[in-house]
Amino acid sequence: MDSHVDEIFGIRNSLLSSGDSSGKSTGLGEFSAATRKRVHALHCSLPGYSVTPLRHLRGLASKIGIADIWVKDESFRFGLNAFKGLGASYAIAMELSHEDEQQDLSFSGLRESIGSRNSLCFVTATDGNHGRAVAWMAKQLGAKSVVYMPRGSEQIRVDAIRSFGAQVEVLDGTYDDAVAHAANQAAQLGWKLIQDTAWQDYTRVPLRIMQGYSTLLTEIFDQLKGEVPTHVFLQAGVGSMAAAIQAVLIDIYGEQTPKVVIVEPIAADCFYKSAEAEDGRARSVVGHLDTSMAGLACGTPSTSAWDILKDYSEFFFKCADGITEQGMRVLANPVGADEKIISGESGAVTTGLLVALMDDNKTANKSDYNSLASMLSLGADSRVLLISTEGDTDPENYKRVTYDP
Repeated sequence: MDSHVDEIFGIRNSLLSSGDSSGKSTGLGEFSAATRKRVHALHCSLPGYSVTPLRHLRGLASKIGIADIWVKDESFRFGLNAFKGLGASYAIAMELSHEDEQQDLSFSGLRESIGSRNSLCFVTATDGNHGRAVAWMAKQLGAKSVVYMPRGSEQIRVDAIRSFGAQVEVLDGTYDDAVAHAANQAAQLGWKLIQDTAWQDYTRVPLRIMQGYSTLLTEIFDQLKGEVPTHVFLQAGVGSMAAAIQAVLIDIYGEQTPKVVIVEPIAADCFYKSAEAEDGRARSVVGHLDTSMAGLACGTPSTSAWDILKDYSEFFFKCADGITEQGMRVLANPVGADEKIISGESGAVTTGLLVALMDDNKTANKSDYNSLASMLSLGADSRVLLISTEGDTDPENYKRVTYDP
């Protein structure tokens, strides 16, 4: 095994150290209780909606020496094997309602409003799960969809999107190249761009996608039954899900808001690099983003997400692929009475990170990992919330990682 496969790097967000809140993001108001209620009502009206499980892994928590671990299992979401349908559905609904925030949103109302508009087409770029969600929602509504994917996209992810009737094209470029191409095609052909990353002059749709993810916390808050986590570990690709969860945590818990830890692949560490620079400006990662965590292989932060994460998230981590593979195996092989969780490459990295940081038996990098765990104040009283954002979206690789010796 290569020496780098279990590498972990972590830093504290120095932008929080001044305690000055005067320049902080004003975007938190977009995730109010009223907005979350409206988002959740739409989701409840969609075909196939059900609350996804929150697994309480008491056995694993005891094994690694902390009080509690909860894992939100998004492999059950809308039959899509990932959480992305929450964001795409709300963004598309808001597009069809012409951004009328007073209009009651429901699936039947949206379907009726489309009628026989055969020319309606939604377009996006994706590493897999977001494009599948856009294609799924378009099919539910009787609309068309076009999805662009980066070089190296696995055929099974391509086929999964095509199964919903989408036109899919794999480009000879990176994820960020695919985003730029999708935006250009939308502008030229009059398609509706449903992209989950924000940039200058493109913020409204990404905000709606982020608001869509608030249903995760709406469900989790009810499922926790009054328990309050001390830590929440969140994956960041373009950062939309992580920023949405961060914003809702602050609105729900206020001064009791858990410590939020942002986690990325080493090969796509745009948020880590942005935090490391300590000047508040977002940084991009260029070139081929070589990681098995396809859903997190994004080189440029969403500006809307970075504005929230830089002001409120306390820690940023980047991990080698070996860490997420460890997480996949841990969740696939439950401890004691814990339930098995099928978690893919992008879904399991937070579990892998937590276990690696708390593993007393680790010899390589043990002192470094202990130092990082201490930085996070992880210990016997810690209660950690994780989100497994996807299931086995690449079944062959999942089988290789979890069943091969």
